[in-house]
Amino acid sequence: MSNPAKPNTERLLKQSHNNMPMGVADNYRYWGEDNTVFVKSSKGCTITDADDQTFVDFRLAYGPIILGYRDSRVDQAVIEVITERGTMSGFSTDLDSEVVELVKSMCPNIEKMRFANSGTEAVLGAVRTARGFTGRNKIVVVEGGFHGLYDEMMWKSDVDNWDSQSAQPPEIAAFGVGIPEASREHLETVPLNDFAAIDEVFTRVGHDIAAIIIEPILGNCGSIASTPEYMQTLRSMCDSNGSLLIMDEVKTGFRVAKGGVQELYGIKADLTTYAKAMGNGYAVAAFGGRADVMDIISFNAKGVTHGGTYTANMIALSAAKATLTILNETDAYGTINNAGAAIQQVLSRVFTKHGIAHKFAGPDAMFGIHFGEAVPTNYRDWKETDSALYTEFAMNLIKHGVMLEPDSREPWFICEAHKDVDLAWLEAVADQSMAEAIAAKSSHE
Repeated sequence: MSNPAKPNTERLLKQSHNNMPMGVADNYRYWGEDNTVFVKSSKGCTITDADDQTFVDFRLAYGPIILGYRDSRVDQAVIEVITERGTMSGFSTDLDSEVVELVKSMCPNIEKMRFANSGTEAVLGAVRTARGFTGRNKIVVVEGGFHGLYDEMMWKSDVDNWDSQSAQPPEIAAFGVGIPEASREHLETVPLNDFAAIDEVFTRVGHDIAAIIIEPILGNCGSIASTPEYMQTLRSMCDSNGSLLIMDEVKTGFRVAKGGVQELYGIKADLTTYAKAMGNGYAVAAFGGRADVMDIISFNAKGVTHGGTYTANMIALSAAKATLTILNETDAYGTINNAGAAIQQVLSRVFTKHGIAHKFAGPDAMFGIHFGEAVPTNYRDWKETDSALYTEFAMNLIKHGVMLEPDSREPWFICEAHKDVDLAWLEAVADQSMAEAIAAKSSHE
């Protein structure tokens, strides 16, 4: 159980407020003055905070940890490359092609690839490449997807403040100020699994659509999934219109299957973005796809420019090579999926015991939980779930030693190390946390 008295955390947050806006290095790490977490150490599927409280972690740094924190197989590969070869040179190395060839062996959708340092950079590179290849401007994004923190991709359907009983769609709003209105000029937004909306946007501006970008499984919306029919429609529409299909696999890539979400759907993207699980916590990302599309990247006057000082550094690529080799050559996916399925069974028993209607969404390696009678089919449907009860439940879990994001839009991430979780303990903690959540809800009514 966590300790409500957190003197070291309080001291660190006070110090951090003097040095960083909100006292944190990333807006999403600020959970308020009472709940912001400072991590002291991590190992396997656990993290220990500054006040020596240990949590079983299902947040996994928003998904990068696929094997476990401080996995010795990956860390040793990084140590060796640092010791023997250094960290970066600004030139090419043999690791570049070795990692690409490994990705190609796992992901048939990849013919050529370039590296990046984050999911945001990978998406930016893929979108620029799509525009360069097609000579078009507009990008269609699907509601509920998250495609990084650069201006154009920071326009979102404001479902939080939307009246679901209204006949009007959610307002398209920026993630805060400082984002020019001009940055949304070439952006079109459609709801997930809405065939009529896709028909409408292609009829209206199809001549200028460079690409559709989609997370087929919404990694920031409770793992709500596209239907196979919807994905096939997107593929067909892009083919007939000369547009490109970009699948953002920053979260699903190398997590839900060897070939990512495209293996599950049996549909190939023209361009794909990767990051997170690619390096088990080391900062590495990539985008790639069809060779003819990627070859628009060049130095000539009609080519797309791509680069980055830290791109393809040896720390990143050695971590990616080690992580992907393990995923490709061992039964890590079987272990991860079995652990995820078992954890869902535990949680389902608890929810059923307390009379909570619930549905799970997404694959076992990154499942979402939705309190309601049906699995949401898009972001707007999520609004109908009891997200307030979920947040109360999640905060209680954290209080009792289970770490997760207290927002039902964020999935539960599973890593190989979760095979060692004490399921009886987890069930007891979940039972207590739900009982407390229901009691709190009753007291507020």
